[in-house]
Amino acid sequence: MVKAYLRYEPALSFGVIVSVDSNIAYDSSGKHLLAPALEKVGVWNVRQGVCTKTLTPSLPPRGSPLFVTCIAPSPSSSLIASGYGDGSIRIWDYDKGTCDTTLNGHKGATTALRYNKLGSLLASGSKDNDIILWDVVGEAGLFRLRGHRDQVTDLVFLDSGKKLVSASKDKFLRVWDLDAQQCMQIISGHHSEIWSIDTDPEERYLVTGSADLVLRFYTVKQNLIEGTPLSKLNGNEIMENGDSSGHNKWEILKYFGEIHRQVEHRVATVRFSKSGDLLACQVAGKIVELFRVLDEAESKRKAKKRIHRKREKKLDRGKVDSTENGIANRADGEEESKNPVVTVTDVFKLLQTVRASKKISSMSFCPISPKSSLATLALSLNNNLLEIYSIEGDSTTRSLSIDLQGHRSDVRSVTLSSDNTLLMATSHNTIKIWNPSTGSCLRTIDSSGFILCGSFLPGFGNKYAVVGTKEGSLEIIDVWSGTCLDVVKAHDGYIHSIVTIPGVSGFITGSDDHDVKFWEATRKSDKVKLRD
Repeated sequence: MVKAYLRYEPALSFGVIVSVDSNIAYDSSGKHLLAPALEKVGVWNVRQGVCTKTLTPSLPPRGSPLFVTCIAPSPSSSLIASGYGDGSIRIWDYDKGTCDTTLNGHKGATTALRYNKLGSLLASGSKDNDIILWDVVGEAGLFRLRGHRDQVTDLVFLDSGKKLVSASKDKFLRVWDLDAQQCMQIISGHHSEIWSIDTDPEERYLVTGSADLVLRFYTVKQNLIEGTPLSKLNGNEIMENGDSSGHNKWEILKYFGEIHRQVEHRVATVRFSKSGDLLACQVAGKIVELFRVLDEAESKRKAKKRIHRKREKKLDRGKVDSTENGIANRADGEEESKNPVVTVTDVFKLLQTVRASKKISSMSFCPISPKSSLATLALSLNNNLLEIYSIEGDSTTRSLSIDLQGHRSDVRSVTLSSDNTLLMATSHNTIKIWNPSTGSCLRTIDSSGFILCGSFLPGFGNKYAVVGTKEGSLEIIDVWSGTCLDVVKAHDGYIHSIVTIPGVSGFITGSDDHDVKFWEATRKSDKVKLRD
């Protein structure tokens, strides 16, 4: 006879504002911020700082929770795509709060999602090294692109959705012709994994970020309309003499230059703002570097100043040997000043550096530019926190912090009350009381010590709780009023565990000092006293 065992399944998770396994993203209106919360996607109203909707997938039978790994909003509708750890992709309508369809095609976790400008196509990359193009309207897969030898990390559409650029951990960029369904260009040069890529809204430049200490930039070659090149490098035509016959028609991306970063951590995300005048580089740390993207006139003006300074330095060092050479050099310099060669440093200028309080997990630009500042930037931190920054000319101001619920550090202990109506969770110097049925946070209590364990005191009707600290102290907490009543020095080392004694108002503590102590709790004149 086969013996049956009870199997436990996760029923509810609460207190999660944003998880670290996925990116955050604004919707197309800029009013809502989409944040991953384990297997759910929270839709946050940025102005009010409240979660208006929670998009929860239906779990498969006997299946483990599917954590969200990436999010991509549609640029033209209220649809968003969310990728999961099992390789599936769900298309949500966040206005209705419903899942329209589920797309299955990847064998590994989905790592990258990107819509085209019309929102009709969706490209997905995965840990299985494949890229799949999806028809969003028809809710079906179109074709699969294979060629990368490692995980696909980012995707971006070019040329009105006719071409796709993919980045991978195999250190290569690949440009795909979606009409022919084949790779038309492979770009090497990176010495480590490429983690993120992006293009400006006009598709003039493409930037890549990796573990190298540089950001690499490429110019994007566009199609020809009536023989006139559309892609120009700040007034300088990419095609020589306006003739495309001498150029390789498969060369879509051309190396432009590189900019050295100031931070040694690897690049996590690079993104242009909606207006295209800002570039943000988020590293795997606490810093986001912001670059100003200069327009054509400013870039030319900066290039002329650079050339003029270079000529002056040469003259000061006495490098003009003769009058004839001087005349020739002067003529060359005048010609160079009229048609300056614009470099990457003439276009991208470091504006400022944003430093967060904790390690940054992801970032997202608001698509709507505010009137009083350059842009609005949202950051998700690894301590379960969302922060909104207003970027000004030479400074950055934190305008909103979403931390209404959830712990800011690791949860050390959880314990239920005797009647299962309350749940107490402790982390670092914070105690939170939860309603386990609704998942709402009822009370937050600050502690003076580093909390390692905790428990409700039996025999007092869930009114009191006790927590053990790293300093060896026991703190008596009034749960109803949210105050600390007393602090008792109990041990000479860390207090690692507290166990209640059934039937009596007492408990047992275990510590690093190798002692186990029995405690009795008594109430005298509305105060709780401990006696070992």
